[in-house]
Amino acid sequence: MEKITITASKTYDVLTGSGLLPRAGAYIRQALGEKVRKICVVTDSNVAPLYSDALISSLEESGFVAVKFVFAAGEASKNLRTLSDLLEFLAQRQLTRSDALVALGGGVTGDLTGFAAASYLRGIPFVQVPTTLLAAVDSSVGGKTGVNLEAGKNLAGAFWQPSLVLFDTDTMATLSQDLLLDGAAEAIKAGAIADKELLSYIREKPDLKDPAVITHLSGRAIEIKRRVVQEDERDTGARQLLNFGHTLGHAIEKCSGFSVSHGHAVAIGMVIESRAALQFGWSREDCAAPLSEILKKFGFPLDCPYSASQLTQAALSDKKRQGDRLTLVIPAAQGDCQLKELPVSRLEEFIKAGLS
Repeated sequence: MEKITITASKTYDVLTGSGLLPRAGAYIRQALGEKVRKICVVTDSNVAPLYSDALISSLEESGFVAVKFVFAAGEASKNLRTLSDLLEFLAQRQLTRSDALVALGGGVTGDLTGFAAASYLRGIPFVQVPTTLLAAVDSSVGGKTGVNLEAGKNLAGAFWQPSLVLFDTDTMATLSQDLLLDGAAEAIKAGAIADKELLSYIREKPDLKDPAVITHLSGRAIEIKRRVVQEDERDTGARQLLNFGHTLGHAIEKCSGFSVSHGHAVAIGMVIESRAALQFGWSREDCAAPLSEILKKFGFPLDCPYSASQLTQAALSDKKRQGDRLTLVIPAAQGDCQLKELPVSRLEEFIKAGLS
């Protein structure tokens, strides 16, 4: 088992290894303490039949009273309606401030559960148990929580750090290739912004079904996120580097009605933003093409079906916008990204440059 400790407004451990889920209750008890009595496991309709019984059994063995909230799987459920249903469920089950939530699933589950934990009774503890590679390498760590609004992705939420992140690599065995690729996109992003060696490792196209590869990728990506979050927990400076590919990635998701998954959209977003940065003279020649080659090796479809005008309209509600300016993440060199402010009036021009 590997352990990385995150020190932010709350200090917590990220535990990674095989066979952790059957022992999750003991780890969660250690993280939450003896006062926590009741836990609500939040999971979706895909993950519940796979892992919820094992997790609940482990929680009960450690002295917790466990209840379960299951919602329909998919990005379409990441909204205020599902959040309201979850909060009402917690109130009906009479959870108190000394109780806690556990997010069992991918990024949607973790974001939803974290926001509910931040909101219910003005804040109760929660634990992340990611079951997708994307959640393990990115969204389960760092305390960003939230749901989507009609206007855009993640526009309602809170910064609320978990008490523990528990990643059992055995859960990767049930993932489809597309879901593994979603996680690979976030790992590639981590390498692109801050770790040239990780980027070189990924360039060799390691087997994403190999537990050793999963452990290595997640460990390196989480370490990068640890450094950034500890420097800038509230996303006002260096943490914005983690948004590489996300401004246009989120726009692509919105344009597609969320039929394009997050990781695949971020992959396209990274390519567009890299090409545009090169055209604007902000990036070195050896950034955009090698990044595209890595993504193509893994089989990512990189053609964007939307126009610059459509992407611009979708991106205008991006949460990284401040007034009439938008902060973009630009790859200055391999493994080194920088923040650039762009007037909103030039956004369509920037996107056109990346699509050409």
